[in-house]
Amino acid sequence: MSGSLSLGKVLGIPIRLHTTWFIIAVLVTVSLATGLFPSRYDGWSRATYWLVGGVTAILFFASVLLHELGHSVLALREKVPVKNITLFVFGGVAQIGSEPPTAGSEFRIAVAGPLVSFALSGIFALLGAVTRAAEVVSAPLAYLAQINLILGAFNLIPGFPLDGGRVLRALLWKTGGNFQTATKWASRAGQLVAFGFILYGIAQFFFGGGLVGGLWYVFIGWFLNNAAQSSYQQVVLRDTLSGVKARSVMTQQCQTVPTGVRLDRLVEENILGQGQRCFFVADGGDLRGLITLHNIRRVAPGQRSELTADQVMTPADAVYAVHPEDDVMAVLQKMDESDVNQVPVVEGGRLLGLITRESLLHDIRLRAELAV
Repeated sequence: MSGSLSLGKVLGIPIRLHTTWFIIAVLVTVSLATGLFPSRYDGWSRATYWLVGGVTAILFFASVLLHELGHSVLALREKVPVKNITLFVFGGVAQIGSEPPTAGSEFRIAVAGPLVSFALSGIFALLGAVTRAAEVVSAPLAYLAQINLILGAFNLIPGFPLDGGRVLRALLWKTGGNFQTATKWASRAGQLVAFGFILYGIAQFFFGGGLVGGLWYVFIGWFLNNAAQSSYQQVVLRDTLSGVKARSVMTQQCQTVPTGVRLDRLVEENILGQGQRCFFVADGGDLRGLITLHNIRRVAPGQRSELTADQVMTPADAVYAVHPEDDVMAVLQKMDESDVNQVPVVEGGRLLGLITRESLLHDIRLRAELAV
């Protein structure tokens, strides 16, 4: 979800707006202002159609946000951390920091979102009935009642990672007692649902259902299939790295160079000559910083003879470091969040080694092949 704009926090949860959200926001507004409302309600001015369409689109995405907040509030009650909620082209997603601890927790968190949508549908329907005499008010309320009902029902489709797929995983987990196996079958159900959407979208092309509508179903299916696959792979990854400590995967191949070494010499002798990609920068045995290819690429080749390692390095106090007993899965998550490719392993101020993304992925592949 890179490329997201921060909208602040609700209940302490960061709310983000992904740039792709603007695409669907415009499409929803246009479809309401030029299609749905003009076909159902005559006599409005053009400005009214656009104003009501825009307000309705905003309220629709507010409903999506409340749906995700429903999940998030229950997750927090179940002691599951929530990193953020992001609205994007396919709706919204609440990113939790860990898997639910029990099948019951998974079930309660999963059903919370659809229950919020059904409740909103009822509220909007009631308000629409009360304001029926004023079409400009009742029209968007009727639409919001319908769309929230659809949103709740759609999310209960039993295909992971939809809410219904999570409910299915909770039931399989409860009956079978194995979280990974439950995730495997729920993900396969999600892939079947995804292929169903793709086939339906393709059918729209050939049987006159419309190019745009068919393409939208194909995109939804593609997204669900990728999400189902990646969700199961993440669970397998967690299982593979369970109990593995940073000490077990660190490497000591990262060379230490003095602060005054010139960049051109570093590139010629160490990077091109020896294939090294990162270096600890030290002064008299004290760690001063870390320099990587990322740091060096920022300097034009013609200027590398004029600069030294300490002038382009990342200072030691700005380098994210891990303890040798830290769980590798937590380390990998931190690397992703910080967008770094390597982290030093430090204990008591003493440098023990380095964990690189390349070496970590290599270790993961070996453990997966050996089922260690």
